[in-house]
Amino acid sequence: MWDQLSFIVKRLRERLWIRPLIVCGLSIGAVFLAKLMDTTGLNRVLPEITRDSTETLLKIMASSMLMMATFAVASMVAAFASASRSATPRSLPLIIGDNVSQNALSVFIGAFIYSAIALVALMNGIYGGRASQFALFSLTIVVLAVIIITFIKWVDNIARLGRLEHTIDTVESAAAEAILGRQSAPRLGGVPAYSPPGGARAVFGDAIGYVQRVDTAALQARAEKSQLKIVVAALPGTFCAPNRPVAWVFRELSGRVSDEDAETIADAFMIGGSRVFDQDPRFGLLVLSEIASRALSPAVNDPGTAIDVTGTLVRLFVMWDECGKAADVPEVRCDRVAVPELSVADMFDDAFTGIARDGAGTVEVVVRLLKAFESLAASEDAAMHDNALRHARLALVRAGNALKIPEDLTAAKEAAGFAS
Repeated sequence: MWDQLSFIVKRLRERLWIRPLIVCGLSIGAVFLAKLMDTTGLNRVLPEITRDSTETLLKIMASSMLMMATFAVASMVAAFASASRSATPRSLPLIIGDNVSQNALSVFIGAFIYSAIALVALMNGIYGGRASQFALFSLTIVVLAVIIITFIKWVDNIARLGRLEHTIDTVESAAAEAILGRQSAPRLGGVPAYSPPGGARAVFGDAIGYVQRVDTAALQARAEKSQLKIVVAALPGTFCAPNRPVAWVFRELSGRVSDEDAETIADAFMIGGSRVFDQDPRFGLLVLSEIASRALSPAVNDPGTAIDVTGTLVRLFVMWDECGKAADVPEVRCDRVAVPELSVADMFDDAFTGIARDGAGTVEVVVRLLKAFESLAASEDAAMHDNALRHARLALVRAGNALKIPEDLTAAKEAAGFAS
C-alpha cells in the first residue's frame, strides 16, 4: 500500500497546480484563524498594532505577488522548453517536479491570495480586537519573510533549471533511485521467473501503453484468495499492445481461471501513455542515451556532452554492480508471483547503442566509450563483463565504418585492445 501511495504522490508532484492549491487553502485558513485570537483573552497582554501598518504591508504584497507569480510561471515555462530542446522531452516530468520552483510558485500565489483576502477583511472591520490585529500583523511579517527566503532560493535555482548539466544530473538522480530500489528487490518481492505451464491463461492489459507500475502485493492477495500462481510477463517499461500479455496465470489444482481473477490481475498493472522512472531503471539509462544522441546530432555537434553522459552511465552501471554485490538474498514477500529480473544486456543496449551509433564518426567519443566499456568489463559480474565486451566490439565495428582517417581508426583499435 505504501508503495502505491508513494507512486501516486510522485505523480501528483509532477502537476504544477497541486502545491499552489494547498498553499492557497492554508492562506485562507490563516486569515480567518487570526480572527479567533480575539476569543482568547489576549487583548490586554498583546501590544497594539495600528491598522495602517498592516494595511500598508498587505497592499504592497497584493500588488507585487501576482506579478511575481506570473514571472515565475514564465521562467518555468522557458526552462521547460529549454530542457525539451537541449536534452529530451522524456526528462520534462523531472524538471516540472523541481521542488524549489514549485515551492516558489506556491508561495507567490498563496501570498497573493492571503494578502487580498486579509486586506478585504481588514478594511471591513473584521479584525476589531487588539489580539486579532496583532495576529494578522505577525502573520503578515512571517509571510513576508517566507517570500524573501523563497525568492532568494528560487533565483539561485532558476539560473540552473533547464540547463543541460542540471537536466543530466536530475535524470541521473532519478535513475540512481530506480536502480537502488530495483537492486533491493530485484524481483519486486516475487520469486524467480519460470515458464508457465501449457494450460496457463494469458492476461492482457486494459489499455495500450507502457507498464508504469506492477503491484505485486495486489497480485499476491488475489493469488492467495483464488489459489493461483502468477508469472509476470511485462515489467515496468514494457509496451503493452492488444496481443501482448502482461501475465500468465494458472491454478495450483485443476480448474480454469475465472474472468474476475483475470480482471483483478490486469488491474494490478498500471498502464499509461508514457514511461516513468520509479520502477524502471532502464528508462533512466535510455533518457541519458537520448540526451547524448541529441548532442551528437549535426545540428548540435556537442561531443563533450556525449562524453559527460558516458561517464554518468558508467557511474550508474558501477552502482548497479556494487548494489548487487552488497544486497542480501532478496526478500520474498509474494511467493505466488514470479517476476523476471532485469536483463543486463537490455540495460547495455538502452544505454550505449545510441551513443555508439551516433558517435561512431567522432574519434573522441569512440575512444571515451571504449574506455568506459573497459572499466565495466573489469566487473566480477559475468553478465556485466560479457556485455561490456560485446558492446566494445560493436562500437569498434561502427567506428570502422564511420572513421575516415587511418590515425583515428588506429586510436579506436588501441582503445579496444582489451576486447580482442
